[in-house]
Amino acid sequence: MTTEDYKKLLPSLPSDPGVYQYVDDKGTVIYVGKAKNLKKRIASYFGEKKHMAHKTKVMIKNAQSLTYTLVETEQDALLLENTLIKKLQPRYNVLLKDGKSYTYLVITNERFPRVFFTRKVFKNGSTYFGPYTSKFRINILYDLIKKLFKIRTCKYVLSERNIEKGKFKLCLEYHIGNCKGPCVGLENEEEYNQKISQIKNILRGNFKMVKDFLFAQIQHHAELLEYEQAEILKQKLVAFEDYQAKSTVVSASVKDVDVFCIKVEENKAYVNYLKVINGALMNTAEVELEKNLNTDEASLLGFAVQNFRERYNSIAPEIVVPFNIEFADENVTQTIPQRGDKKKLLDLAEKNLTYAVLQIKKQAINRKNKQSPAERILKTMQSDLNMDEIPFHIECFDNSNIQGTNPTASCVVFRNAKPYKKDYRHFKIKTVIGPNDFASMEEVVFRRYRRLLDENIPLPQLVVIDGGKGQLSSAMKSITKLGLENKITVIGIAKKLEEIYFANDPVPLYINKKSESLKVIQQIRNEAHRFALTLHRNLRSKNFIKTELTEIPGIGEATAQKLLTHFGSVKMLKEANRVLVVQLIGKANAAKVFDYFQLNQEEE
Repeated sequence: MTTEDYKKLLPSLPSDPGVYQYVDDKGTVIYVGKAKNLKKRIASYFGEKKHMAHKTKVMIKNAQSLTYTLVETEQDALLLENTLIKKLQPRYNVLLKDGKSYTYLVITNERFPRVFFTRKVFKNGSTYFGPYTSKFRINILYDLIKKLFKIRTCKYVLSERNIEKGKFKLCLEYHIGNCKGPCVGLENEEEYNQKISQIKNILRGNFKMVKDFLFAQIQHHAELLEYEQAEILKQKLVAFEDYQAKSTVVSASVKDVDVFCIKVEENKAYVNYLKVINGALMNTAEVELEKNLNTDEASLLGFAVQNFRERYNSIAPEIVVPFNIEFADENVTQTIPQRGDKKKLLDLAEKNLTYAVLQIKKQAINRKNKQSPAERILKTMQSDLNMDEIPFHIECFDNSNIQGTNPTASCVVFRNAKPYKKDYRHFKIKTVIGPNDFASMEEVVFRRYRRLLDENIPLPQLVVIDGGKGQLSSAMKSITKLGLENKITVIGIAKKLEEIYFANDPVPLYINKKSESLKVIQQIRNEAHRFALTLHRNLRSKNFIKTELTEIPGIGEATAQKLLTHFGSVKMLKEANRVLVVQLIGKANAAKVFDYFQLNQEEE
């Protein structure tokens, strides 16, 4: 939005309270603001820009148009602004960054209500208390409730009709004393609902009413000479008073208050909230704010106060804050304490916030520095092998030939210390005649990296050669021919003592046998060996069929395979009963097989 656009809009701008919205070229609201005087506030964006924040300049540049809504009072503007920010989440407004799914205690809307934890809130008539940010603290409270009041945990529908029909049986919870059996009519609805009322009082912080209820019950049982029951209730009262003593952080003169404090940094702000009911600390929470265009402390804290009170359903008539803020509800008293119990509460909030901010920053640093197991192992490998780069990409070569036949080689690839089978490669030796492992290694290494260079594919940081100095020297001949000796680290690993060899270094390196990096090198070596043997076995099996049976005129690979599968070897086939061979491959083919072997025997 340009200054020219503003000048066209200026004559129509009112001087009344209202809320304005900057909208980008896509029709998205990017900023929502409130103003006591809309005309003056909007004019501030197009006056002297020397001292204007960079983010504000960017926002104005990205804005295509401006809309506004008039309201009666400044308080109405504050409320509307807050509602629009929550609904639209504009890019340049304050953003709350807690991202947590908090725990609630729910009292269900049913006959003989249940009490349990939940993270989801449904509008089904049930009563929800929370959210609670401290699972430890709410667990203590929940355990106290279960100890004081025996409430059911089952999910049965305890309608009068179901109970009268005897649809349910007493469960283990009844037999161990955690429930009084309302499912079979052992506890009536009125008595059960009295307990639910006291549970609600505890969760609302009305501790006095709970104590009065327990004390009245003790007296009632004592008058009836039920001393054992009275003693059980007395123990419950003592447990409850102990919990209350631990929960109370201020004197009894402080009733229901919400306490807030703020810590502002360059790009962020942090707010702490204490919810105090009847002198007891019922909840505490912190929130992180992204400042964006809102840099004024009072505005940031006012925004957070409004959101906290709505989220925690607070109706406290008083808020304790470190300085005056803009707040929409004129019926709520703002207190800025200088001494006394409320000042102690504010100090407690500031102390909590200091520790919370330190923890948030520590977690951010840990997340930034946190390494995955693979990265940790590869960094250890980099150190062990004195490499310039972390070996995220490793390749390993192995030769395989048995009794000089079917020479093959394999190349396996590891990425981030894990097999990457998509890039595995098999090689048939083309230029080497006979069992020459050194020459075979030279050939496959050259073929592999010649192709990577030709196709402009990234090279590995580390190449592992399965073998000692001889195999490594052969591989290095190809690496040198390709001019890669300074671009790739090449090592050889000897199987006997797991020695690591480097080119041009006669002294091997011994890595600690418990080292994670050595285990990865061993793993890739073993994988290369396994992969090489797979191809070799397939070739050997195929060649075996070809040379022994497929040379018989009129016998194809399918027939030869059928014979070998059934008899296991050519030797067993020669000794087989002719009738059995006829049944397997037919009279004509059987005649060809036996005539062939008989002819060979005569030549011998």
